[in-house]
Amino acid sequence: MDFSVVALSVEDREFLERAQRFLATHVTEELLRREHQTGDGFIEELHLAMGADGWLEPETKSSADGGFTPVQRRIWDLERRRAQVPLERWGSTTMILQAVRRYGSAELLAEVMPGVYDGTVRFAMGYTEPEGGSDIATCRTRAERDGDGWVINGQKMFTSGAHICQYVFLLTNTDPGGRRHHNLTMFLAPLTTPGIEIQGLRTVDGERTNITYYSDVRVADRYRLGDVNDGWTVLNGPLSAEHGARGPDPHGLAEISIMSGFGTTMASGADAVAATVGQSGPAQHRPLDDASVAYRFGRAFARIEAAQSTPGIFGRVAIAQTMREVAPELMDVLGPASALSANTRGAVAGGATEYLYRWAPLIGIYGGTIDVFRNMIAQHVLGLGRPNYSPRKSESRGG
Repeated sequence: MDFSVVALSVEDREFLERAQRFLATHVTEELLRREHQTGDGFIEELHLAMGADGWLEPETKSSADGGFTPVQRRIWDLERRRAQVPLERWGSTTMILQAVRRYGSAELLAEVMPGVYDGTVRFAMGYTEPEGGSDIATCRTRAERDGDGWVINGQKMFTSGAHICQYVFLLTNTDPGGRRHHNLTMFLAPLTTPGIEIQGLRTVDGERTNITYYSDVRVADRYRLGDVNDGWTVLNGPLSAEHGARGPDPHGLAEISIMSGFGTTMASGADAVAATVGQSGPAQHRPLDDASVAYRFGRAFARIEAAQSTPGIFGRVAIAQTMREVAPELMDVLGPASALSANTRGAVAGGATEYLYRWAPLIGIYGGTIDVFRNMIAQHVLGLGRPNYSPRKSESRGG
């Protein structure tokens, strides 16, 4: 029995056709090429067009509040993916938005919400610090009271999108001597505030991220989210969304894992390689006819399929690990030309394998390393307790 086809209502069919018309009109090869060169994970013209045409606001609301229905949301997700629309900055904005709505003051909401809906306002994540890594609770960026506002000093790493966003969802320490997780405060700080410096940083996969410096940055108290020293509560929702820690979708239409989109990119790359090795050479021999090549392809596709079918936080680990294992396998099948990047003379399979190979290590880091997620699974799902990283005690003398 085939459960993959959903019968669309007349309204949903019209929605699908409208989405396809919009994307066909606004997503051009030139825009995609430019985004690939910048590594921004964002196309401003396209995003503003989405806002002007009314696509952004419904995505941030439930159907009961005037947003997309579950079927429409799935249609929109799939059509954007087919059109290769980069959504990294919009994704971070929607994750942060839930906390802004819940904990932001009426004054702050009036300032930012219209811009979120029309596309002129985006949010960046300001969590990671140079010495903290995935353990963001070690935050040292200091926020101190100064009259009716705050003065912030510190540094953040990997503030992706800060150069094209208007606000940063900023984690600060407001009580250095306080108890861990109970000394943090969140702000939605305007990135145009004097004292904020944004320094670009390129990752190995070509993505543009940023180091952000905060030097005597003065922020009004209206930009604080939630109570002082209760920032971990404010951060919990967006952090859980980024980690993919969520319950099953009651409609069965949402992605089963936070990394499903990345898994689709991996699968598309594998398809491109399969098409290449499936072509006959001068001797009318296809590389795919080689038993070793066929075996390796079968194994790679089985791994991809299994990873794509793994739900929740488990899927986040499975997809990242699978990409690390499959990318070099696909490159080996294609041979030396697989190391050439897209738009390079002699590149094969559209440069898909070269990109996957560079991208795979980063996928294992986004939102926390694979090992961090494995520890979360062990501790919170399997009940194995907290990991102990302390050095082993040396055996007693004479023992």
